[in-house]
This record gives sequence, structure tokens and C-alpha cells, in this order.
Amino acid sequence: MIFRFRLLLLPLLVFALIGAACSKSPTQGDSASAKSGARLTIVFMTDFGTANDAVAICKAVMLSIAPDARILDITHQVTPYSIEEGARFLEAVSPYYPAGTVFVVVIDPGVGTSRKAIIAKSRKGQYFVLPDNGLITPVMDRDGLDSAREITNPNWMIQSSISSTFQGRDIFSPAGAHLAAGWDFKLVGPDVPQLVRLTQKTSTATDKGIAGDIIALDDPFGSLVTDIPGDEFKKLGYNLGDKLRIEINKKSLTLPYVKTFMDVPVGDSLLFIDSRDHVSIAVNQGNYSKKFKVEPPGAIFIPRKGAPLKEK
Repeated sequence: MIFRFRLLLLPLLVFALIGAACSKSPTQGDSASAKSGARLTIVFMTDFGTANDAVAICKAVMLSIAPDARILDITHQVTPYSIEEGARFLEAVSPYYPAGTVFVVVIDPGVGTSRKAIIAKSRKGQYFVLPDNGLITPVMDRDGLDSAREITNPNWMIQSSISSTFQGRDIFSPAGAHLAAGWDFKLVGPDVPQLVRLTQKTSTATDKGIAGDIIALDDPFGSLVTDIPGDEFKKLGYNLGDKLRIEINKKSLTLPYVKTFMDVPVGDSLLFIDSRDHVSIAVNQGNYSKKFKVEPPGAIFIPRKGAPLKEK
């Protein structure tokens, strides 16, 4: 009798297991967003600062649309209105993220004007939700542009009136969140065949040396960041340990060319090649900008080894 009962029970258990599998919620291990190719990492950067609620509001908008999204910050301390600085940070950070990452970047001095709000896709497969004001230029010069579209579809925006002054909340944040949640990029709006380009400062090499610009500070340390590439500097013939006679804003000074900060005594100045492969000038455990009252924009000239200190 017991044996017959077990034989009858076995098919019932099999049917019960099959029924449970069929009734499994699509959110358990195989979500609808995953099926649609969700890109759930959003990397966020603005010039909003942290003294107000703007960043928190934008993140709330994103999470209300894509609650499973992971939102990572680059910085919200970009110098206000500095498209050049935002572009430099975006270029530096983006290579370390994988294909499918969504970057939401709001440095937008032209907010509310006829400038376009866009999503650009690089050939690396990353997405950039930002104003069409040149922010994306260095990234696309490096990685290549796959395509770009203007954000015009109201379904991709906040579902209320659009502010003329806070489109980080009303356009860029919701568009980035919808994209991260797997919405079809092609539905956001019309193709943008040509993007606004940022005019980037570049150093100039001659037979006398290299003339460049001081383009930024590496805060909070106050180191001077220049637009002179490390490879171009190395062509001037200097070796580690050499003392260079250079000009900053037409004032001459002597600096040692070293590999790292502790190669000089604490409080001394140095010239080195920074982690972004550009010539930089610093004070070991000090703030060069404050100590010598130098801020960008500024000019720098480095002569070739053995050449007189005289810019052409």
C-alpha cells in the first residue's frame, strides 16, 4: 500500500515543480529590463556643487525610472560653466568603464537655449547623455562616434513641465535613466549628423622648444596641469634629474625634472609627467598655485635642452 502511495505521489510532485517554474515571476533572475538589454550603470558629473539639492534631485529622478540602477559620481565640483574642464574629466574617466555604461554629464551654460540635448554613442559602445556643446569632443576624437540623437521624445523626459533652467533634472537625468533601463536608443529622437566641437588648446613645438598653456589645477593640491604631452616633452632631450630653466607667464624659474613628488625635499617645487601623461608642476606636500599665485589660464615655455631660454 505504501509503495503504491509513493508511486501516486511522485507524478504530483513533478507537476507541482513544473507549475512553480512556469509561474515564476519575470523579475526573478530574468527581468524584463535584462531581456531588453538594460545598461544599469550610470556615471554622473555636473558643475552643480554640493551646497544645494540639485544633485540629489537628479539622482532621485533617475532612481524613480530605473530603481535598479547603480549611480556613480565623477565629480560635481567642475568649475562652473567650464566645458573644457568637464571634457577633460570625462575623457580621463571614461576609458575605465565598460561598454554599455551610461554617462550623464551636465555642464550646460547654454541651458534653455537652442543648443541640443543629445545622446551620443561611441564606437566603444558607451552612451553619453549631455548638452551638445563640445563636452564630448575629446572622447569621440579618441573612441570614435557611432551615432548621436537629439532628445526630443517627451516620453524620455520628466513627466511634467520642462524647466528652462534645470534640464539636468527634466531632460538629462530621465533620458539617462531610461537608457540605463534598456530603452531603445533609436527612439529618443532624430539623428544628429554633426556635433558641436570644442576648440581644445594644444601646445606648439618648434626648434627652440615647446610653448603651451596652463589649462587646469589638480585640486586640492594646487599642481599646475599643462597641455604639453609627455611624449612631446621627452623630445626636448631632458633626462630625469636635470634642472630646467623654463618660463611661466613670462617669468623664468628653475625646476628639477623628476619622476615623483618625494624625489625633492618637502616644500620644494618640481616638474613631472602626470598620470594623464602631461607636463605638470607641483610642490612636494604643498600647493604650487597658492604658493606662487599662479592660476589658469596661463602660459608656459620649455626650451630644448641646451637652447637659450627665449620663446620665439
